[in-house]
Order: sequence, then structure tokens, then C-alpha cells
Amino acid sequence: MDTRNNVLLLFSKLPEPGLVKTRLTTLKDGIFTPETASVLYHCMLFDVVETCMAAFDILEAEATGPIRDEYQLVISTAPKENLEAMQLLFQDAGTWPRPISFIFDEGASFDEHYDDAFAKAWEAGADCILSMGADMPALTTEDVVGGFRALHRLDDSRTPGIVLAPDQELGVSIIGWNRSTPFGHGGVFYNATGLTVLPAYIRKAKEQGLAAVYLPPVPDVDTMADLAHASTVVEAISYCADSSGMPKAKPYRTAQALDEMGWSEVRIMPNGLMDPRSHIDQ
Repeated sequence: MDTRNNVLLLFSKLPEPGLVKTRLTTLKDGIFTPETASVLYHCMLFDVVETCMAAFDILEAEATGPIRDEYQLVISTAPKENLEAMQLLFQDAGTWPRPISFIFDEGASFDEHYDDAFAKAWEAGADCILSMGADMPALTTEDVVGGFRALHRLDDSRTPGIVLAPDQELGVSIIGWNRSTPFGHGGVFYNATGLTVLPAYIRKAKEQGLAAVYLPPVPDVDTMADLAHASTVVEAISYCADSSGMPKAKPYRTAQALDEMGWSEVRIMPNGLMDPRSHIDQ
């Protein structure tokens, strides 16, 4: 039986105050202290890791056919000096359901950092890579499962192509491709013409004649508006996970942090910016 090595490449900074989620803090245009924002990021990171591991269980349970798929979670951080601290962060948290590998990524831009991490994963034997960031408490097992299923369809049909899920604001939250696909991140995150990330990926794939598989959007958390949306989604996912009998897949750390921050409920002020309804409503 052939073995296909699947890597989920998770990009994450060390949750250090003043260096993560600064747009949620008073250092920028947010309302929280740097310490509070770093704790929130820490919770999101751990929740995303558990969601990915739960998705691996689902993928392995449904596996059939001549190919045996193996799954590995690889966390890539930067700079190199933070690698040991990231390993200790997870070690101090206790036992995890699956092993976690840690690498560091280098470069002069986000494009180069991304390409460096992908190159290290390919060199280590990856056949399929699905990558994402850690600031996505709305990530579900279905998102991860769907991403790898799409990669496998491309791989099984020998179709060069990428899979991607947009975020909520012109970017991409999940991106991946198989070893046989000639692709890279150059010119995507730092596009000379100002093109945003989602169309940059699509147009680059189009220029190279590659297929592209669209996955359902997954929002991340950068701004206060993102956080307001995320808090409502986290509540919904948590309740739905309990109802479906899959509590291990819910972002319970993030939900608790939001509750302690006073953001477990979001209210908005009424406004009149809507289409007229006087001719409809009684």
C-alpha cells in the first residue's frame, strides 16, 4: 500500500504581548491591553491545533482505497530564536492527542517566510500541504477535512492545482497544493501593483494554467470588527458542536477568554442605513 504524507502547516507567532494581535490593543486602534490580546491569541492557537487534530481523526476513520494517508501537524514560527519557546509552550500545556513538529521560517517578506516553510515541509517528505494561520477560532473540522479532500482529488487525478479558502477581508485563510504542483507565494502578499491576496493567488494560478479549488470562507481575527464577528461565530460553533456530539472540536478556550473579556455577547446600536420598508411593513 502506498503512503501519502499530508502536512498541515500552521503558521504561528509566539503569543508575546505587544507582538501579536496589536490591532486589538491600545497600541493601535483596539481597546485591550497587549497582555489580554496575547492571551486571546494563545487560546486561539491551542483551539486551532485541537480542531486540526480532530479533523485528522475523521480523515483517517473514513480512509479507503489503495493509498494510506498519514497526517502530521507542523507548526512554523519565526524568528528562529523563538522555536524553543514555542516548543515549551506546547510542552507545558500537557499531553496532546497527536505529536506536533516544530520548524522556523525565514525570509525578508511574508512571501519568503511562507515559501521557506513550504520548502522545509517538502524536503521532510510531505506530499500534500494545507497551510493556515492560528488566529482562526471559527475553524471547524469540516474546513480541514474539506481542504485535504480537495488536495487528494487533485492528487488522485494528477491535476496540478491549488486549494484555497478566503478570509472575510480580501485575503486567504487556507492555502495548499500537492508536491507535483509548481507554485509559490512570491508576489502574493507583497504585490507590487497593490493586488490583494485572494485575487493574487487566483491570477497567479490562472497565469500558470493551474486548477483552483474554492473552499468555504474561514474568518480570522485581526481587528475589533473581526473580533465582534468571531465572538458570535465561536458561540454558534460551540453550541452546534455540543449538539452534534463533537465537543472536542469546539473552540472552548477562546470562548472562555471572550467571556472573561466581556465579549461573549455583542450588541450593536440601531441605525437607519437600510432600504425603505414603510411600503412593506404594516
